[in-house]
Amino acid sequence: MVPQHKSPPPGIALALFLALAGCRAPRSVNTPILDLPPPAGATRIAYGDAPQQFGDLRLPSGGQSVPVAIVIHGGYWRNAYSLDHIGHLCAALTRAGVAAWSLEYRRLGDPGGGWPAAGDDVRRGAEHLRALARRYPLDLARVIVIGHSAGGQLALWLAAQHAIPLRGVVALAAVSDLRRAWELHLSRGVVAGLLGGQPDQQPERYHQASPIELVPLHVRQRLLHGTRDDVVPIEISRRYQAAATAAGDDARLIELPNAGHFELIDPRTTEWKSVQAAVLDLLQ
Repeated sequence: MVPQHKSPPPGIALALFLALAGCRAPRSVNTPILDLPPPAGATRIAYGDAPQQFGDLRLPSGGQSVPVAIVIHGGYWRNAYSLDHIGHLCAALTRAGVAAWSLEYRRLGDPGGGWPAAGDDVRRGAEHLRALARRYPLDLARVIVIGHSAGGQLALWLAAQHAIPLRGVVALAAVSDLRRAWELHLSRGVVAGLLGGQPDQQPERYHQASPIELVPLHVRQRLLHGTRDDVVPIEISRRYQAAATAAGDDARLIELPNAGHFELIDPRTTEWKSVQAAVLDLLQ
């Protein structure tokens, strides 16, 4: 059995995330998404030997071959945040007819965590879809990757690796420019912790890990970002979209007026309609 990650108790998770990020609370939608217990219905499957190398697979009802979304959660690459909080996004995708393969990975605070472990795990987890397709009705000709915040960085990075064929990437408030994130000292300078130093100390790691330095990705990209996001400023997505488009990629930025950071992963919000539409459009 894959070891369970212990999430912070309800009521503490959101405050902990915001304290580390150094920002104010998002627009409230009943109970904040970080405080909700994960929905039932996932099958937990290991893709490696490390305790963090597992994924949660959720399938739509019915036995037909279904498209797949590889889902990568955020949390600024820290092990204070697990894949539990993005389970509601995954459950919403299954209700829309899309299988969700949500990946856990080694994060800061885990043995061997940081970079390149996080990227290596995400790539390995994505490649594990080939094994899953031998047991479950997954259509590997219709696969996308969707990532939120730090998970958006990993989703765009994964697309650049071409480890498996992808129909596209949905990047939600993605940390898509790691040098700029370091300059802005986001989440108390976490990027330097992830990459083992600031840009002049680890230039090759920034070049290898930062999506803006990997364009063109040669895969369609849909970038969604709230205009009032104070965890990952929208300027990062604007800079990335301009660079990706200039490099020849089909990269479209969808700005969500007055939205903060967490509405994009909360199926109870009006912003979720835009996220789901982007997913389904890429999978058509």
